[in-house]
Amino acid sequence: MASLADELGYRHRRPNLAQRAVRRFASSRVGARLFSAIAPRVDRALARVAGGRTVAEVAAGLPTVLVTTTGARTGRARTTPLAAIPDGDALALVGTNFGGPRAPAWYANLRAHPDAEVRYRGRTVRVRARAATAAEHARVMATAKRVYAGYAAYERRITDRTIPVLLLERGPVGGPAVGPPGPGDRTGG
Repeated sequence: MASLADELGYRHRRPNLAQRAVRRFASSRVGARLFSAIAPRVDRALARVAGGRTVAEVAAGLPTVLVTTTGARTGRARTTPLAAIPDGDALALVGTNFGGPRAPAWYANLRAHPDAEVRYRGRTVRVRARAATAAEHARVMATAKRVYAGYAAYERRITDRTIPVLLLERGPVGGPAVGPPGPGDRTGG
Protein backbone atom coordinates (compact mmCIF):
# COMPACT_ATOMS: atom_id res chain seq x y z
CA MET A 1 0.00 0.00 0.00
CA ALA A 2 1.24 3.48 -0.85
CA SER A 3 2.17 5.93 1.88
CA LEU A 4 -0.31 8.63 2.83
CA ALA A 5 1.91 11.24 1.15
CA ASP A 6 1.98 9.18 -2.06
CA GLU A 7 -1.78 8.64 -1.97
CA LEU A 8 -2.33 12.40 -1.67
CA GLY A 9 0.45 13.35 -4.11
CA TYR A 10 2.03 15.42 -1.31
CA ARG A 11 5.68 16.38 -1.92
CA HIS A 12 8.17 18.87 -0.57
CA ARG A 13 10.17 20.58 -3.30
CA ARG A 14 13.19 22.82 -3.14
CA PRO A 15 12.04 26.43 -2.71
CA ASN A 16 13.16 29.08 -5.18
CA LEU A 17 15.22 32.11 -4.12
CA ALA A 18 12.21 34.30 -3.28
CA GLN A 19 10.56 31.47 -1.32
CA ARG A 20 13.77 30.93 0.67
CA ALA A 21 13.74 34.63 1.59
CA VAL A 22 10.10 34.39 2.71
CA ARG A 23 10.96 31.31 4.78
CA ARG A 24 13.79 33.16 6.53
CA PHE A 25 11.49 36.08 7.34
CA ALA A 26 8.59 33.81 8.41
CA SER A 27 10.81 32.01 10.93
CA SER A 28 11.82 35.28 12.65
CA ARG A 29 9.83 36.54 15.64
CA VAL A 30 8.34 39.40 13.63
CA GLY A 31 7.65 37.23 10.60
CA ALA A 32 6.04 34.45 12.65
CA ARG A 33 3.79 36.96 14.39
CA LEU A 34 2.84 38.56 11.07
CA PHE A 35 2.18 35.25 9.30
CA SER A 36 0.19 33.85 12.22
CA ALA A 37 -2.07 36.91 12.07
CA ILE A 38 -2.39 37.27 8.29
CA ALA A 39 -2.19 33.76 6.83
CA PRO A 40 -5.41 32.39 8.37
CA ARG A 41 -7.42 35.27 6.92
CA VAL A 42 -5.81 35.13 3.48
CA ASP A 43 -5.74 31.33 3.16
CA ARG A 44 -9.50 30.90 2.65
CA ALA A 45 -9.61 33.30 -0.30
CA LEU A 46 -6.28 32.22 -1.74
CA ALA A 47 -7.19 28.52 -1.60
CA ARG A 48 -10.30 29.23 -3.70
CA VAL A 49 -8.42 31.06 -6.46
CA ALA A 50 -5.10 29.14 -6.32
CA GLY A 51 -6.35 25.58 -6.60
CA GLY A 52 -6.17 24.80 -2.89
CA ARG A 53 -2.76 26.36 -2.37
CA THR A 54 -2.16 28.52 0.70
CA VAL A 55 0.08 31.43 1.66
CA ALA A 56 2.74 29.01 2.93
CA GLU A 57 2.77 27.14 -0.38
CA VAL A 58 2.61 30.11 -2.74
CA ALA A 59 4.90 32.51 -0.85
CA ALA A 60 7.28 30.09 0.88
CA GLY A 61 7.07 26.95 -1.26
CA LEU A 62 5.92 24.95 1.77
CA PRO A 63 3.08 22.64 0.71
CA THR A 64 0.16 22.42 3.09
CA VAL A 65 -2.54 19.85 3.63
CA LEU A 66 -6.00 20.85 4.80
CA VAL A 67 -6.77 18.95 7.99
CA THR A 68 -10.41 18.85 9.06
CA THR A 69 -10.82 18.05 12.73
CA THR A 70 -13.72 18.05 15.14
CA GLY A 71 -13.57 20.93 17.62
CA ALA A 72 -12.61 19.75 21.11
CA ARG A 73 -15.17 22.02 22.77
CA THR A 74 -17.69 22.77 20.02
CA GLY A 75 -17.88 19.48 18.14
CA ARG A 76 -17.89 21.48 14.90
CA ALA A 77 -15.66 20.88 11.89
CA ARG A 78 -12.46 22.92 11.88
CA THR A 79 -10.29 23.02 8.77
CA THR A 80 -6.70 24.16 9.16
CA PRO A 81 -3.93 24.32 6.53
CA LEU A 82 -0.80 22.72 7.95
CA ALA A 83 2.63 21.77 6.67
CA ALA A 84 3.00 18.03 7.04
CA ILE A 85 6.13 15.92 7.26
CA PRO A 86 6.00 12.54 5.47
CA ASP A 87 7.10 9.82 7.91
CA GLY A 88 6.93 6.29 6.56
CA ASP A 89 3.29 5.53 5.75
CA ALA A 90 2.07 8.46 7.89
CA LEU A 91 2.06 12.24 7.75
CA ALA A 92 3.36 14.04 10.83
CA LEU A 93 2.05 17.35 12.13
CA VAL A 94 4.33 19.52 14.27
CA GLY A 95 2.56 21.76 16.81
CA THR A 96 4.87 24.77 16.94
CA ASN A 97 2.05 27.31 16.57
CA PHE A 98 4.49 29.68 14.85
CA GLY A 99 6.80 29.43 17.87
CA GLY A 100 4.07 30.63 20.22
CA PRO A 101 3.74 29.80 23.91
CA ARG A 102 0.76 27.41 23.54
CA ALA A 103 0.06 24.37 21.43
CA PRO A 104 -2.24 25.12 18.47
CA ALA A 105 -6.00 24.54 18.61
CA TRP A 106 -5.83 21.77 16.00
CA TYR A 107 -3.67 19.78 18.44
CA ALA A 108 -6.33 19.93 21.17
CA ASN A 109 -8.96 19.00 18.59
CA LEU A 110 -7.06 15.92 17.41
CA ARG A 111 -6.26 14.82 20.95
CA ALA A 112 -9.96 15.01 21.86
CA HIS A 113 -11.23 13.59 18.53
CA PRO A 114 -8.46 11.71 16.68
CA ASP A 115 -10.52 10.85 13.60
CA ALA A 116 -10.13 13.50 10.89
CA GLU A 117 -9.77 14.10 7.18
CA VAL A 118 -6.70 15.29 5.33
CA ARG A 119 -7.05 16.91 1.90
CA TYR A 120 -4.45 17.91 -0.64
CA ARG A 121 -5.25 19.21 -4.11
CA GLY A 122 -8.62 17.53 -4.40
CA ARG A 123 -7.69 14.22 -2.79
CA THR A 124 -9.18 13.43 0.62
CA VAL A 125 -8.24 10.61 3.00
CA ARG A 126 -9.75 9.73 6.38
CA VAL A 127 -7.07 9.57 9.04
CA ARG A 128 -6.63 8.90 12.73
CA ALA A 129 -4.12 10.93 14.75
CA ARG A 130 -1.88 9.55 17.47
CA ALA A 131 0.92 11.02 19.52
CA ALA A 132 4.41 10.24 18.27
CA THR A 133 6.61 8.02 20.39
CA ALA A 134 9.85 9.57 21.67
CA ALA A 135 11.82 8.01 18.79
CA GLU A 136 9.24 9.14 16.21
CA HIS A 137 9.21 12.64 17.74
CA ALA A 138 12.99 12.94 17.41
CA ARG A 139 12.96 11.62 13.83
CA VAL A 140 10.09 13.88 12.73
CA MET A 141 11.65 16.98 14.31
CA ALA A 142 14.97 16.29 12.58
CA THR A 143 13.19 15.87 9.23
CA ALA A 144 11.00 18.92 9.83
CA LYS A 145 14.05 21.12 10.44
CA ARG A 146 15.60 19.91 7.17
CA VAL A 147 12.37 20.68 5.29
CA TYR A 148 11.82 24.11 6.87
CA ALA A 149 14.50 25.79 9.00
CA GLY A 150 11.75 27.76 10.74
CA TYR A 151 11.07 24.70 12.89
CA ALA A 152 14.53 25.06 14.42
CA ALA A 153 13.88 28.75 15.13
CA TYR A 154 10.51 27.94 16.68
CA GLU A 155 12.09 25.20 18.79
CA ARG A 156 14.67 27.66 20.15
CA ARG A 157 11.88 30.06 21.17
CA ILE A 158 9.62 27.44 22.73
CA THR A 159 11.25 26.85 26.10
CA ASP A 160 8.31 26.14 28.40
CA ARG A 161 6.54 23.31 26.56
CA THR A 162 7.32 20.25 24.50
CA ILE A 163 6.47 20.71 20.85
CA PRO A 164 3.78 18.13 20.15
CA VAL A 165 4.05 15.82 17.15
CA LEU A 166 1.06 13.85 15.94
CA LEU A 167 1.14 11.17 13.29
CA LEU A 168 -1.78 10.91 10.89
CA GLU A 169 -2.39 7.35 9.76
CA ARG A 170 -5.15 6.00 7.56
CA GLY A 171 -8.32 5.89 9.61
CA PRO A 172 -11.04 3.28 9.61
CA VAL A 173 -13.10 3.21 6.42
CA GLY A 174 -16.56 4.44 7.26
CA GLY A 175 -15.29 5.83 10.56
CA PRO A 176 -16.91 8.85 12.14
CA ALA A 177 -17.12 11.82 9.86
CA VAL A 178 -16.26 15.24 11.14
CA GLY A 179 -19.14 17.55 11.96
CA PRO A 180 -20.53 20.28 9.71
CA PRO A 181 -18.42 23.40 9.19
CA GLY A 182 -19.15 26.07 11.75
CA PRO A 183 -18.89 29.84 11.60
CA GLY A 184 -15.65 29.57 13.60
CA ASP A 185 -14.01 27.30 10.99
CA ARG A 186 -10.44 28.48 11.37
CA THR A 187 -7.19 28.27 9.49
CA GLY A 188 -3.61 28.69 10.61
CA GLY A 189 -1.10 26.79 12.37
